[in-house]
Amino acid sequence: MKITFKLFANLTDYLPTERKYNAIELDVASTTTIGDLVSRFNLPEKQVHLVLINGVYVEPPLRPTCVLQEGDVVAIWPPVAGG
Repeated sequence: MKITFKLFANLTDYLPTERKYNAIELDVASTTTIGDLVSRFNLPEKQVHLVLINGVYVEPPLRPTCVLQEGDVVAIWPPVAGG
């Protein structure tokens, strides 16, 4: 199935170089979870701060087992500071 995977800020460095801006289209198995994507792209756990699926926040305890659906847009942000 196809999904869109977006990374923001310094996490974009973990995407392949052939990406379009900060997003890539992925073909994944129907059993793929957010945790699988984090592992697949070697994202540092401490940098996976804000996770949204189709604009809906996914709480940290649910991420390892949250199974994705066809057409989902997964977006991940690192912790951000500023002011």
